[in-house]
Amino acid sequence: MAVALGVTVVTMSALMLLSGGTAVPERLAGAPVLVRAPAGEQVGGQFAEPPPWAPGHATELGRKLARLKGVRAAVADRSFYAQLPGREQEKGERQGHGWSSAALASYGLHDGRAPTKPDHIALDRSYGHQPGDRVTVLTADGPHRFIVSGTLDGPGYYVTDARAAALAGGVRVFGLTLEPGTSAADVVDAAERAVAGTAGGGEVLAGKDRDALARQQDEMTRWIGAQVLTAMAALSAFVTVFIVSSTFAFSVAQRRREFGLLRITGATPKQVRRTVCAEAITVGMLGAAVGAVVGSAVAPSVAGVLVDAGLQPQGFAVHSRWWVPCAALVLGSVVALVGAWSAARRAARVAPMEAMREAAVDERPMTRRRWVAGLVVTALGAACAVGTAFADSDTMVLLGLGTAAGLTAGLALLIPALVRPVVGALTRPLAGRPGATSLLVRENMRAAVRRTSATVAPVLATVTFAVLITSTVQTTETADTDRQAATVRARTALAPAGTPGLSDAATATAGVTRNAMLSTTVYGGRGQVALTATGVGGGFARLYGHHVPPMDSVVVTESVAAAHGWRQGRSAILTFEDGRKERLRVAAVLGDGEVPYQLVLPRAVVRAHDPSALADVAYRTGEDALPQLGGALGAREVSVQRYASSTEAQEDRLVWIFTLMLVAMTAGYTAIAVASTLLTATADRARDLRILRLSGATSGQALRAVAGETVCAVALGAVLGMVVVIPALLGMVHGLRESLGVPVEAVVAWPWVAGSVGGCLVLGLVASVVPAYSLLRGPAGRPGARMG
Repeated sequence: MAVALGVTVVTMSALMLLSGGTAVPERLAGAPVLVRAPAGEQVGGQFAEPPPWAPGHATELGRKLARLKGVRAAVADRSFYAQLPGREQEKGERQGHGWSSAALASYGLHDGRAPTKPDHIALDRSYGHQPGDRVTVLTADGPHRFIVSGTLDGPGYYVTDARAAALAGGVRVFGLTLEPGTSAADVVDAAERAVAGTAGGGEVLAGKDRDALARQQDEMTRWIGAQVLTAMAALSAFVTVFIVSSTFAFSVAQRRREFGLLRITGATPKQVRRTVCAEAITVGMLGAAVGAVVGSAVAPSVAGVLVDAGLQPQGFAVHSRWWVPCAALVLGSVVALVGAWSAARRAARVAPMEAMREAAVDERPMTRRRWVAGLVVTALGAACAVGTAFADSDTMVLLGLGTAAGLTAGLALLIPALVRPVVGALTRPLAGRPGATSLLVRENMRAAVRRTSATVAPVLATVTFAVLITSTVQTTETADTDRQAATVRARTALAPAGTPGLSDAATATAGVTRNAMLSTTVYGGRGQVALTATGVGGGFARLYGHHVPPMDSVVVTESVAAAHGWRQGRSAILTFEDGRKERLRVAAVLGDGEVPYQLVLPRAVVRAHDPSALADVAYRTGEDALPQLGGALGAREVSVQRYASSTEAQEDRLVWIFTLMLVAMTAGYTAIAVASTLLTATADRARDLRILRLSGATSGQALRAVAGETVCAVALGAVLGMVVVIPALLGMVHGLRESLGVPVEAVVAWPWVAGSVGGCLVLGLVASVVPAYSLLRGPAGRPGARMG
């Protein structure tokens, strides 16, 4: 079952990772050939749009493309922020365009006519409006009244080209419409020559290559989904090996007499080892076959769940590939063999005289090789914990996972050595209690070390991963919120409500334009990378304690300055959203945590170059409360702490979905491992239960002894799990304090601790007490039954 579950996860993850990418937006899908501006390097702006052409370059290129043979028109796509007030829409729907861009879309007019006047607008008919209706549309400079001239069969808002030019920034894409009978391939060749001869350059796309113009949000969503699927597959493989190893180790311990008999009858150690490995490969192939089929079958359904959760873009579909299940079949066999290899070597060392032994006491559960491996792996996990305290934010996550994996695997190897002393300490209160039950619990666990170890190991893994993952997420979220709230000196914040940002009308009505953070993207430095920038007003000095840069200046953060060689007093050439370049003097270099942006610019400079820029937030610093703005302006007043926690709300939601998926998957593995181990161990104890009954114990006493052992094993696993979690969490807290520069406290997700331990306990009791009860009620469990 463990192999089947692991291969299921790997198969469906691989199919989804290999399935098509994002698609070209509908508003551009009707153009067979598209020309986009050359993209800069993606350092520091992984999902940013490419910088637009400079106005002169865009005009020159548009004329060249329009004169190409077979081209009917070369349409410049101009986009700006637009949204109906109070309507929750996808980010791609919050865009307006010039009417000429409608010729590039895969849809057209449904009713009415094209906009011909400045106050005309055509919009998606799914919004519920008809031609002639009057609507209010939010734009960057505030709400505007329009008359609906027509409705469309697709998303977006379309106004006259002149109105779009006033509201939009630069041009990033030209769409080419072709004359009837013209081959797109011929136009592509001619367009590439035209682009090559233009100073601004560009990239010509046709057919499937047009998917490169997918929405920035879709690219980010798909990237997040890929991280989720990769982590699920990696964790699945690790836990599968962990469980298979634990299960086979217990199986070999139970079959010691069987292997002794094989040695007496002439089997060599190599033959015994091959026997165990053959069993592992057989089990692995059977489990992998089931997992490959199930994974292929459930992949489309799981993809739908990921789309609904926001971990994959809308329209994502799984495409089957025959070789993925075949590769997963091989992987399952390899995983099972890797997990059973150590147990096979141990089986090969069983001496022939083991067949004559009656005692079930594990005299030598720890070999020298296991001691060395356990100590080395534990030391590596501890080293990762220490490294976490001094790592940057990106490396911290990897080292945290290394801490969890290293300490979990290391302690799992050392559990047989820890069982007797730790169980002795945990059950010491039972030693003085009257009756034989507590004594049986104590001594059975200390005698059957391998059985106890096999039960403790999966509980250890569950508590470790469930608690560490959830505690890490909560600690990081809390620390980041505290850092953001501590950087600004304000009483409250004016935050967007149902909109991607605040318009100029919203901040002006509230009287906080001086304290608004106007957000935009600029391009510059080495490789023309995309950089997040904010335009600030006169209140910036009071909010952040730094002067507003002069009109010809820019303030940069330390990491950006170091990456691009910018120094205070020197110049930086930046490209803005309208395609124009400006040479600005670096007025100051700030620490990375001092402002939540990479660049700080005067507000007037940002507005002059980006008519569609919106403010992320505006702050109230005085005593007077902000006026009630209503839903038409899409703004509300909240506390600074609440705004800080909401800035990454969408990302935090995806992180928690990711967290729940990993925890649920780990819990599923634990259910398999705990149930399998305890069911097998209890069924193998029929002889012990008969002896207890013959010794005068009642059925209730025998069941309490079995239940007591299970409770102690789960408690031991929980204690060791917390031993793993604490150093990993403390190392991360120290690293966050150093990197963020604010007090950070470890947040232990106690509900998850209780849930994981309680789930393991309930499952363990069911898997041990129920079969023990069945054995005691059967003929073999009666006091008068023959010993055999």
